[in-house]
Amino acid sequence: MNDSYIYVITALLPLSALMLLLQTNPYHALVIQGIQGAVATLVFAVLGAADVALTQALMGTLLAITLYAIAVRSSLVMRLGVIEDGASETDDESLAAGQAVSVATSQKCGHFQQLMNDLRTIFHKHYMRVEVVPYTNTQALHRALMEKEVHAACARRDYDNQDFVASEDEQQPYHTTTRVRRLYDIMRTELSSPATSLTYVNAPDSGEEHK
Repeated sequence: MNDSYIYVITALLPLSALMLLLQTNPYHALVIQGIQGAVATLVFAVLGAADVALTQALMGTLLAITLYAIAVRSSLVMRLGVIEDGASETDDESLAAGQAVSVATSQKCGHFQQLMNDLRTIFHKHYMRVEVVPYTNTQALHRALMEKEVHAACARRDYDNQDFVASEDEQQPYHTTTRVRRLYDIMRTELSSPATSLTYVNAPDSGEEHK
């Protein structure tokens, strides 16, 4: 009976392992991994294996959790390439045209901001964050997507070329292309924004688009 506490502590190992397997939030899993490592260290110390307990604490818990945290932080990011907005284009046709350009630019900014908000909301539910990476032109954006610098590319249809757009739709001022099938499935299923159309591109092959 005096050793009953050992059995209780030892029982926490499979329990914490089961909780770790069932956890969907990677940050919660990181915490549970730390708890499991601490329990294992305690078990080894109670059983008299001080050297194993020290190894578990340093390597199996501290180092493993540090590396896991770095991996989670770097992998749960969706890098979205976009075209940098240049200065407002104006001409000398008339002063009234300037107001029209201002209204059109305002509408485009509103569409883009709404699209970014929708994407951040969607990927937040999957414990991911959206990192916007600007590029100067369509060629640089397309090259970044093909060379896997970004996971997806979003461009206004004004900038689109045949590599990025499959069909024209005036109600969708933006077109988003991704090389990651999982991201495409998430956006196709959950993205309700009318501001963009979606295309999946197989980057490792020839870059041909698949709808």
